[in-house]
Amino acid sequence: MADRQELASWLRLTLIPGVGGEGRRALLKAFGLPQAIFEASPRALSAIIDPALAERLLSHDCGADIDAALDWAAQAGNQLLTLADTDYPQSLLTSDDPPVLLYAKGDAATLNRPMLAIVGSRNATAQGLRDAEAFATALGDAGLTIVSGLALGIDAAAHRGALATAAATVAVIGTGADRLYPARNEALARTIAEKGVVLSEFPLGTPPLAANFPRRNRIIAGLGLGCLVVEAALRSGSLITARLAAETGREVFAIPGSIHSSLSRGCHQLIRQGAKLVESAQDVLEELHWETARSVPIASDQMDVPQNEGEELVLAFLGDAPCAIDTFSARSGLTPADLLAMLLPMELAGRVAQLPGGLYQRLH
Repeated sequence: MADRQELASWLRLTLIPGVGGEGRRALLKAFGLPQAIFEASPRALSAIIDPALAERLLSHDCGADIDAALDWAAQAGNQLLTLADTDYPQSLLTSDDPPVLLYAKGDAATLNRPMLAIVGSRNATAQGLRDAEAFATALGDAGLTIVSGLALGIDAAAHRGALATAAATVAVIGTGADRLYPARNEALARTIAEKGVVLSEFPLGTPPLAANFPRRNRIIAGLGLGCLVVEAALRSGSLITARLAAETGREVFAIPGSIHSSLSRGCHQLIRQGAKLVESAQDVLEELHWETARSVPIASDQMDVPQNEGEELVLAFLGDAPCAIDTFSARSGLTPADLLAMLLPMELAGRVAQLPGGLYQRLH
């Protein structure tokens, strides 16, 4: 990490209103480090950015905000990451609009692990929440750190699933790092900061402004090797994230759903546009050519739990929709033989039903 004086120059560059990401990067390309930018003449700066912005760059006073940010970074677990830092997420450097400076709360080393984005609806169905959590756990167990946006619904479920794994999770937020939104996810955010990272590009104190969340989405898309959409309506911020991921060469995955559900239409649109249809975490891993000894959340030798708990776990992976035994096996990590041995007494007890075509369905 840069020293306090260097960080002050980086902060000054990002805190001056009107100078956007493109302008900041152009200035850095022309002059090198931020300190050299502020030592340049107005005429030299005006050759890169608008003269009025150049004047503001040299005259604007943001000393109080800089001091507040430096004091925040001095607290345990907090870091300011600049484009010049080794801990800056290298995957963002290949995106179209990498932030010049990031506020990170947690273990910054997490940001350079292989990641996969999981996003979806805030108003998710119960099945969507189970799918998001199960996929996140499976992919996390395979070694992929899950990145999402800390929103209610699918995002929160993905974070919870990932926290059950050693790969942990990254939450990219659309507010300042000192202001968590939504309030209902504050406890989740604190857990993420302990085991992963809460990340923001916005200055401290930034409230939850609507325009900031699409900007946050580009970071989610840029961090991941790919983006998995679990549930999404046709007008959804998740589709923005998926589009940004595709535009920067990342893989896009979508879980199909019922033709009668509005939350399936966004995923179906993505699939028509070329996203990979996935039914299990293994589908994602294979598309990414990801090699791992453990690519699913449960192995048969780990099912050392009381029978009732084991049945509840099986029911959670089965979900509400009819499921083929092969899909169920890939989703749960159990072999078809192990599953059939568990499903038979559950069928006799009236908890599941076998349907034509070898499908199984949970009974309520």
